[in-house]
Amino acid sequence: MDYLPIFCKLTNRDCLLVGGGEIAERKARLLLDAGANVIVNAPEFNEQFQCWANQQQLTLIQRDFDPELVTGKWLIIAATNDEALNFSISEVAEKQHVFCNVVDAPQSASFIMPSIIDRSPIIVAVSSGGKAPVLARLLREKLEALLPQHLGKLASYAGYLRQKVKNTYTTLTERRRFWEKLFVHDRLAQALANNDSDQVANLTQRLFNEPLDSRGEVVLVGAGPGDAGLLTLKGLQQMQQADIIVYDRLVSDEILNLTRRDAERVFVGKRAGFHCVPQEQINQMLLEQAQKGKRVVRLKGGDPFIFGRGGEELETLYNANIPFSVVPGITAASGCSAYSGIPLTHRDYAHSVRLITGHLKEDNDLDWQSLAAERQTLVFYMGLSQAANIQHQLLTHAMDSDTPVAIVEEGTSVKQKVISGLLKDLSELALQARSPSLIIIGPVVALREKLNWFSS
Repeated sequence: MDYLPIFCKLTNRDCLLVGGGEIAERKARLLLDAGANVIVNAPEFNEQFQCWANQQQLTLIQRDFDPELVTGKWLIIAATNDEALNFSISEVAEKQHVFCNVVDAPQSASFIMPSIIDRSPIIVAVSSGGKAPVLARLLREKLEALLPQHLGKLASYAGYLRQKVKNTYTTLTERRRFWEKLFVHDRLAQALANNDSDQVANLTQRLFNEPLDSRGEVVLVGAGPGDAGLLTLKGLQQMQQADIIVYDRLVSDEILNLTRRDAERVFVGKRAGFHCVPQEQINQMLLEQAQKGKRVVRLKGGDPFIFGRGGEELETLYNANIPFSVVPGITAASGCSAYSGIPLTHRDYAHSVRLITGHLKEDNDLDWQSLAAERQTLVFYMGLSQAANIQHQLLTHAMDSDTPVAIVEEGTSVKQKVISGLLKDLSELALQARSPSLIIIGPVVALREKLNWFSS
């Protein structure tokens, strides 16, 4: 280990920053956030330093560096654009046994500044020992995406409850189980984030009242249309916490690979060699696993509340008094249209968009007259097998036969295929596509020639 990671308490302690430019400004922000008494030394200062000084947030000493300034300081940062001066500051600090950071010269520094993820009181620091700062920054960005913003409030609240937990539970095992319940309680975290004190109090009391082994919950998560990059941050967090993942065929392997490695996976979709699990059986499966105390994530392609039968599954849980929550996802209409270069609305072409299920009843109970109206975009989910009927009904109700259409197959994935044409040819175009596909109909489809960015 090249460096020992430590966290310094600098509140109300004198720290010297040498430099008055942009780089020094970034270091000053960190010291101010840490509550330090910041003394800044430089011949000239930028506007931000002058502003801080006017607000009495720090002290400016406008002159050349004087070694006497190091005396009595807890920490030194050399952030000038003069390498020789920075090295000289480091030598003075070394002689007085004061830790010194030298910007862009880790070999001359006695401590280095890591990349920081701040969820106070939770702080995460990432460092490459000065060898690869860009890599450290990229790792920090990944961690930023994984750690929810409300984590700090949750940690602070845990500190508030610590004595009560200690008084309530006598063994370390009981306390550990309670904290596990609290830290994965998504609704409590949301209430804390919203500063909803009444909800926080109610949920906390329920945590204390419930048996420690009763942790059953179902989270409905929208996985998006295919591209793993379109999975929401909150969806990823829920997948990482799940005991069981119940998923359908529209969830890509790339997304499944992001789930917790030891989580049980249960496939309930329909694909070659498998029969589709009936919806009622899926409902009961979610219910039974939650009743066993499992944290279940029901992972659905797209958005679970748009043709995903999410409402039906949650009604079953509601009737059994099982806790549940929902993480929306990017629906197929939005994802597939964007990746095809087709805006769903446009001031010159379409003022509204209609999302329609292609699983049509034999009596064609849709309001085809309104669907055939001008200046709107139609998006048919699961409509491939009904393409001929869709074409017939729209033409029968006076939609222009030359209206542009597009069939988007495996949208947003690397296998995406877009078949473009006109409404009068829709049934023939559908023969060239395979499921899962989305049908988009409307003048906006013509914009694909200009706006297609993802694939040819």
